[in-house]
Amino acid sequence: MRGKVGLVIGLAAGYVLGTRAGRERYEQIKTQADKLWSAAPVQSQVDKVKDFAKSSAAALPSTVWDTAVKVTKAATTKGTPGQRLDAALKTGEKAEGDLQKAAKESADAVKDAVEDGEVTVEPRGGA
Repeated sequence: MRGKVGLVIGLAAGYVLGTRAGRERYEQIKTQADKLWSAAPVQSQVDKVKDFAKSSAAALPSTVWDTAVKVTKAATTKGTPGQRLDAALKTGEKAEGDLQKAAKESADAVKDAVEDGEVTVEPRGGA
């Protein structure tokens, strides 16, 4: 919650200061921000974040989706409602190992990225 309040305060302060500074100062700030964004160290970090996002940390959502599709297909097969329920439960039990494996791989990928310094983790404020 503190982060959201800080963001709102920062945006409000930036707006007030920006409107007082005028268009010329805005253009100067924008030019500096563009230079900073284009800087090699910043782009290097951007590339690392993109690579991380493409890594196995992204495998968990696709595994969850695939499992949901399998269970849905099993639940809509022919048969009595009890048979369809049994098929869905059996499919879910079979997929449990896949989900656990994907969750562990994702957690390991995040841990490795943090340990390698590729990604930083900031503590969350307030509960």
